[in-house]
Amino acid sequence: MDAAAFRKHGHELVDWIADYLEEPERYPVLSRNSPGDIVRALPASAPEDPESFGAIFADFERVLVPGLTHWNHPGFFAYFAATASGPGILGELLTAALNQQAMLWRTSPAATELEQVALGWLRQLMGLPATFEGVIYDTASISTFHALAAAREARVPAVRALGLCGRDLPRYRVYCSAQAHSSIDKAVIAIGLGHRSLTRVPVDEAFRMQTEALAAAIAADRAAGVVPLAVIAAVGTTSTTSVDPLRAIADICRREHIWLHVDAAYAGAAAMLPTHRHILDGVESADSLVVNPHKWLFTPVDVSAFYCRRMDDVRAAFALTPEYLKTSEGDAGAVRNLMDTGIQLGRRFRALKLWMVMRSFGASGLREHLARHIELAQRFASWVDADPRFTRMAPTPFSVVCFRWEPDGTGAAATLAPPAADAREVALDALNGRLLDAVNQSGEIFISHTKLNGRYVLRLAIGHARTTIDHVSRAWQLLQDHAARIQESV
Repeated sequence: MDAAAFRKHGHELVDWIADYLEEPERYPVLSRNSPGDIVRALPASAPEDPESFGAIFADFERVLVPGLTHWNHPGFFAYFAATASGPGILGELLTAALNQQAMLWRTSPAATELEQVALGWLRQLMGLPATFEGVIYDTASISTFHALAAAREARVPAVRALGLCGRDLPRYRVYCSAQAHSSIDKAVIAIGLGHRSLTRVPVDEAFRMQTEALAAAIAADRAAGVVPLAVIAAVGTTSTTSVDPLRAIADICRREHIWLHVDAAYAGAAAMLPTHRHILDGVESADSLVVNPHKWLFTPVDVSAFYCRRMDDVRAAFALTPEYLKTSEGDAGAVRNLMDTGIQLGRRFRALKLWMVMRSFGASGLREHLARHIELAQRFASWVDADPRFTRMAPTPFSVVCFRWEPDGTGAAATLAPPAADAREVALDALNGRLLDAVNQSGEIFISHTKLNGRYVLRLAIGHARTTIDHVSRAWQLLQDHAARIQESV
């Protein structure tokens, strides 16, 4: 593609993106495709001869766009809503054009140093101590993996050289709450401890880790000869966005000499707000923390900010410099090479889009959006609380509301349940599943679900930059309308 063709198609593509961002609601938020539709619509092998960009883009619109789930739709309320904002998209475009490989300072001084600057800005906005050094990974899952690998490096003798197998080592334990993210399970497996080395600590009525239960589990393990390795505390659990008692957990970890990692992937950004600064109370005693700007800071996927007070332990676990990657400035200790802070050698210029987002929104703009989302969630929660047919199933500390449809009487629900002692609960689960499918099939909104105390619970997450009170009101209206239709049908 020569410069003239690139300029022509580039302008057309930017126009298409601008229209897409301006009118995202012309698409159903959830794809109407059936499994296999896209595979059947495309050739089984690559073309032998070159094809024009016009033909390629025509197939993009014809085949791929109908198969998209539109995360950039203001009616996207599933999981954790995310926004690829204009500044972030332009940053991503530049990232692709510049094609930086930021493994060494020498291979991209700008990418290396901008990452330090952008993460420094974010650290200050969240009120984290300056002792936390930052690095960008792709997702919170990888951030948690690196945190646990560093904890293993700090605790297990000669683990980098000798590994875990075939040695006279004790069993090691990692602790998290019963509501913690499944990426912790994967990280424990990946670093070789085995899934049974993870203990999920019970939670209280607000779905927060019970510190007494944590302390008891640690004491029991020590008595049995098991060595506590790390604790993961959540600031914004995945299902309910509950906040574990961070300071109390930090006190336990400090007393017991255990690595403390804080999973603040979604909710950590809220610490920018004076009203929510308390959510990180005690974080100064943590060893590491993760927050994902691609969740609630309007930055395109993927960018996960990992902060660590003990980055030397991370480097001890992963730094490895073959001869062909040695440089004079690296040998002199004058620079920090990003490849030393993780398993990944090649590193994209992710800091560029984050830097552009923070500059374009400004701290005040970011705070304004976060506060608005929290206020919208409180409005929705108040509607749930005021309607006797719906029950809120968890506190709403941020912008996620967990609720359940419980229609008056049990007649309609009972007709769907098998004969059992918990027939009503089984029936209500089925009804809520039908309600979820019905509102999602409308194409106007997309919500997700979870299970709390064994019950099927609907979950509405507000976080898109363009979501307004009108979108939230429409979601509530759709839930009410479809609930009435389902109840009438059964």
